[in-house]
Amino acid sequence: MTTTGIKQENIKNDVLPTVEHWVLFSTILASSMAFIDASALNVTLPALQKDLQAGGVQLLWIVNIYLLMLAALILVSGSLGDQLGRKKVFMTGISLFIVASLLCGLTPSTDLLIWARAVQGIGGAMMIPGSLAIITATFNSEERGRAIGTWSAATTIVTIAGPVLGGCLSDIGLWRGVFLINLPLGLTTLLVLHFKVPESRNETASAQIDYPGAILMMLGLAGLTYGFISLPDLGLSDPRTYGALLGGIIALVFCGVVEARSSHPMLPLYLFQSRTFSGTNLLTLFLYGAFNVGPFFLCLNLVDAQGYRQSIAGFADMPFALVLAGLSPWTGALADRYGPRLLLIVGPSLVGLGFLLLALVGLTHGPADYWTTFFPGILVFGLGMAVTVAPLTTAVMGVVPTRYAGTASGINNAVARTAGVLAIAIIGSVALYAFAGALTAHTADFNLSNEAQSALQAGASQFGQAIPLPELAPEKLNAVETAVKLAFVDTFRVVMLICAGLSWLSATMAALLVDHEETVANVI
Repeated sequence: MTTTGIKQENIKNDVLPTVEHWVLFSTILASSMAFIDASALNVTLPALQKDLQAGGVQLLWIVNIYLLMLAALILVSGSLGDQLGRKKVFMTGISLFIVASLLCGLTPSTDLLIWARAVQGIGGAMMIPGSLAIITATFNSEERGRAIGTWSAATTIVTIAGPVLGGCLSDIGLWRGVFLINLPLGLTTLLVLHFKVPESRNETASAQIDYPGAILMMLGLAGLTYGFISLPDLGLSDPRTYGALLGGIIALVFCGVVEARSSHPMLPLYLFQSRTFSGTNLLTLFLYGAFNVGPFFLCLNLVDAQGYRQSIAGFADMPFALVLAGLSPWTGALADRYGPRLLLIVGPSLVGLGFLLLALVGLTHGPADYWTTFFPGILVFGLGMAVTVAPLTTAVMGVVPTRYAGTASGINNAVARTAGVLAIAIIGSVALYAFAGALTAHTADFNLSNEAQSALQAGASQFGQAIPLPELAPEKLNAVETAVKLAFVDTFRVVMLICAGLSWLSATMAALLVDHEETVANVI
């Protein structure tokens, strides 16, 4: 009788969720907010742009302001969690993300959306390091790998589903739902964290936080971002443009000086004594610059130029995500067995080939042509990233001592975010120039009135959106609409070629700097 009672009690305890289960549930739920928001937003941009009458420069800011805050604050946020309490900082980030998501979902204007996205970025910077930090602190070494694998698999599924969700919501006029879905997810996470997850902190963490470094990095990236994005509208001769660019460069130089002299730097420059560590981070800078820009322009091309419904555009990118999720474990095992160097040359080279294939696609007849036009490039792009991602992590983590593993991972993550900020600002500026020039070329023989020409040039900053023109004959109006689409396709080609070049440059960094014989750097 007693034995049976013990067995029943054991079964009951096995069924009830443990602290570890609640930790995994809450971190997956919180990460899902950030991953859904990021992957779904690109697909919703055409609907958002049309509804809020956003220009091309504003679209760049909507995407980039979030990345800017993330890149500038993600390293210092990890230190805050170690010192003040991981759960406390994590919950603060989630709360900011929820409030900002509500503002994004209810915004009546593009300007308010941009400011709300900035707050989202601050919240995201506090959330993203917290997820894995809380998992690492909760699970013992024997169970930690499986827990991180479960977290990774769940967030991968969310990333795949994000564009489909965003496209479907946009098609029925509910693009705001991409932001508002964060409210139930975030509130549920806060409740679980408050009642079920214990606090943890690093008792040996330095009491000093590198606020000067974080502020200087944010100012530097903000200056460069504003300068490059404003360049097509203001021109290089405008004091606001060259002042922002010069101020951004100066701030980043001072940031480097502060980090070199600080006793508690958020960016320990001595880690870059390792040739492989430097090479892999340069690879990350170029490759993830291309990676952030490519999907942004691909979605705009599919919807605005090619005539895809946004739900279909959400599915169009799925081969990339499926290949990445399916092959990454296999390529990770190859990196462990043969070393990461060859894979880090082959992977980015394939990514560049994928971008080149996408650059060759002209104006198509819509989704019916997808399999012979966009699909091959997207597939090769996904294959290249699948070959790269796991070996890149192996290379970054494998050349620094174990005690610096978290710092090395954080630096590489920050480099990837910084790459997105700079690439969207710089390549976005190039795209605005290219689109205006291509539109002029495609309408040169139309004999438009001065009023129509002025309206066309004023609308050139819309990145492929239909441009309202005054009183044109139907046949000429159709010709102008086709010219707008052709101009965007030409712009897309320029962007894809730049992305291909960046990818091949990252492969070159791997070939020149990644040393397959280097194991652990001599770091003090």
